Amino acid sequence: MPATPPKATYRVQVRPGFDLDATAAIVDYLADLGVSHLYSAPLLTATPGSQHGYDVVDHRAVNPELGGEAARQRLLRALRDKHLGLVVDIVPNHAGVAVPAANPAWWDVLRRGRDSSYADWFDIDWDRGRLLLPVLADDPGALDDLKLVDGELRYHEHRFPVADGTGDGDARAVHDRQHYELVSWRRGDAELTYRRFFAIAGLAGLRVEDPAVFAATHELILRWAAAGEVDGIRVDHPDGLRDPAGYLARLRAAAPDAWLVVEKILEYGEELPDWPVDGTTGYDALAMVGGLFIDIDAEGDFTALDNRLTGQRTSWEDLTHSTKLAAATRLLSAELTRLAALAPEVPAEQARAALAELAAAFDVYRGYPPHGARHLAAARSEAGRRRPDLAGALDAITRRLRDPDDELGLRFPQLTGAVMAKGVEDTAFYRWTRFVALNEVGDNPTRFGVPPAEFHRFAAAQQVRWPASMTTLSTHDTKRGEDVRARLAVLSELPGRWAEQVKAWMEYAPLPDPAFAHLLWQTAVGAWPIERERLHAYVEKAAREAGASTSWADPDPAFEQALHALVDLMYDDPSLHDELTELAAAITPAGWCNSLGQKLIQLTMPGVPDTYQGTELWDNSLVDPDNRRPVDFDVRRELLARIDGGWLPPIDTDGAAKLLVVSRTLRLRRAHPELFTTYRPVPAHGPLGRHALAFDRGGVIAVATRLPLGLARAGGWCDTALSLPVHEMKDLFTGRVYSGGETPLDNLLADYPVALLAPPTAAEEAVS
Repeated sequence: MPATPPKATYRVQVRPGFDLDATAAIVDYLADLGVSHLYSAPLLTATPGSQHGYDVVDHRAVNPELGGEAARQRLLRALRDKHLGLVVDIVPNHAGVAVPAANPAWWDVLRRGRDSSYADWFDIDWDRGRLLLPVLADDPGALDDLKLVDGELRYHEHRFPVADGTGDGDARAVHDRQHYELVSWRRGDAELTYRRFFAIAGLAGLRVEDPAVFAATHELILRWAAAGEVDGIRVDHPDGLRDPAGYLARLRAAAPDAWLVVEKILEYGEELPDWPVDGTTGYDALAMVGGLFIDIDAEGDFTALDNRLTGQRTSWEDLTHSTKLAAATRLLSAELTRLAALAPEVPAEQARAALAELAAAFDVYRGYPPHGARHLAAARSEAGRRRPDLAGALDAITRRLRDPDDELGLRFPQLTGAVMAKGVEDTAFYRWTRFVALNEVGDNPTRFGVPPAEFHRFAAAQQVRWPASMTTLSTHDTKRGEDVRARLAVLSELPGRWAEQVKAWMEYAPLPDPAFAHLLWQTAVGAWPIERERLHAYVEKAAREAGASTSWADPDPAFEQALHALVDLMYDDPSLHDELTELAAAITPAGWCNSLGQKLIQLTMPGVPDTYQGTELWDNSLVDPDNRRPVDFDVRRELLARIDGGWLPPIDTDGAAKLLVVSRTLRLRRAHPELFTTYRPVPAHGPLGRHALAFDRGGVIAVATRLPLGLARAGGWCDTALSLPVHEMKDLFTGRVYSGGETPLDNLLADYPVALLAPPTAAEEAVS
């Protein structure tokens, strides 16, 4: 762990349109908010026009579309003026190759082939012939559109280099002499000869296990770290690397003082490997915190509703096996073929089938010592149960996978992580729609809610093992924003009303895919009111991701027309619009209560809390690119100034109550980290104790309300109370002082559904 990990971070999606100078302009606001570090999207040169930065094309320079090095220096000065640090996002697994001319290393590989000095940078299977580039239209005559212009091959807007001495003749003849071959985009998933990030042909896998490649692709970032210009590093997608443990050891040695977190998605019950890092990027905390606000008792009702709506009983295990198997054999077919070729002792088709079954049965993203053998054994058992005809191939393949030095065993984990991501996150989450608040990165849709005792065990373990791990509620990869999930959690307290309403809607405006219709109605209620064009964009992406009634590769015009017609009906049909608006309005106050509760817990629990841009106010964002929309920082600045002037905002005013909770909590953590060094549950005594979640962090007590509708139906807190320390404590949100002992919750939570109690002097510093 670094000597001084961040107290709190704020994630900014730095991009063209909100560049480094725009980011520098909000540093004063971030300082006032209470964070200690700006946490930025990737800063290195990316594919021209990239809105996210994860497609780096040149590791030697700051992205000129962000303002370049001069703008980075201006940002650093702004941060130093406000005593803030910087955490940067890096992308070791892959590079952007969609625009070859923008990536000097890839361009040189295309031009020189295996003789390129960059040939070892990319994970290319050179033994299979020319490098295939899937850019052509799905038309046998597509190459007729190829042209030779200024010594380059051009296919519409695409440019490609020509190897020395091969430029004579017409375009087709020149193309046939190159180290690469242009092929139909449809051949990409099945035939590519380079490892991709998931199934994206425009992102080519990097070989950072090679020390020379590591040095070249990390030189600039590590120079910043050595100069004290970077305090923390967020590592994107370590599961895609050939040797994540070795990579992280090398990175830690090169940046020994950096706060280092990894985007490692842990399945339920899975432990982070003993890597030289400070923790994860927080999806494990997200699942635990969000689950606290879901009524576990409603699981049976939602299961029965899902069965009625879809007309079938859906098994999560069978569904995910199916979607993962499809991901392995279709989307990632090229990678599967490459692996099968490494097992010549098994007939090719049997090797493909066995590897695909093992990947589909793998219950985590990938196995790591010492638990990897356990996951492999479980996958072998499940694969054998489903495909007993493959017993011999499975045994032979599994023997190879147990060998840590076997090339097949080294590459197979790169496949299982991609299969999990594409098969579950990007497909099954859009098909299994029983209760979509649970369909989130790092969560498990079959785990219906989190009991307080389970959360306390998780938080206490984090304090001991990973006290500097990041915590979060929203990221650029979450399927729904934190406040949408918080409002959807309210439906778990109204299973009967929801069932009646959604059945009526689906009968009134049916969709050929009832499972997706249930997702659509839940999403609409969770985000309402939402601009029409945003909902249209969301449902088209979500339906294509589901791949059940339409898809990215083969869109179904009739289904998509029906889908968009249903969205329009929500806005244009007066009765439907009124019913949707009425239900959303009915659950919104309880959703706000959940939002404040989960936010306070996330900001005060063990770990380094991150606030995703804009979520300090109510935020009804959906999946990207919706969650990358511009943020109005002027509004936030003005509201924060009013709060600092003494205004205590009502819970229903523009999200200002959330800004109150965020700013005062973060300021307290920044000013008094010594009050956040332990973890102890604080039980509530009385008949409604299950509706309170409280803990002591070593001098600060956080209190949140859970299941607010059930609490209201019971008539309020009644005689439920917390036992507070005997000395005085002050609530940072209301300014009230409590003398300790048994404190009634109807007094403590009279104004807000949350409270943050601290010694009066510390509380006053955070307020001022």
